[in-house]
Amino acid sequence: MAKIMNKLFGGTSKTTTVEDEYTELDLTKYEEVLDEEPAETYVRVAELTNLNELTALKKEIYSGNIVMIDISNIKADKLMLDRALKDLKDVVIDVHGDIAGIKDDQVLVTPTGIKIDRSKILGGRY
Repeated sequence: MAKIMNKLFGGTSKTTTVEDEYTELDLTKYEEVLDEEPAETYVRVAELTNLNELTALKKEIYSGNIVMIDISNIKADKLMLDRALKDLKDVVIDVHGDIAGIKDDQVLVTPTGIKIDRSKILGGRY
């Protein structure tokens, strides 16, 4: 496929290797913690492994925080997944927030006043 693209669009005949396609990014310089500047809304990252953790997640949403939840650990248990998503949807309805799946293993839950735009930004366009 790469050879055809190179013939059509001009390019080198060099084949790319896995190392050429992967670039390690060092983001540590962007991860400074600014403790002295509190915020009204935080983005919290959570991992859901059982239904007991829902209480803490709901508290975060009621407190006005955005919660990104990794549901990969409970996806195999359909009943647990359905129950967790139903509970989260009930909270979203209660606070007039929003909920959306991101990829297969992530759920984004927002509080009052924050809605999730489901369109993607591609090349600066929607």
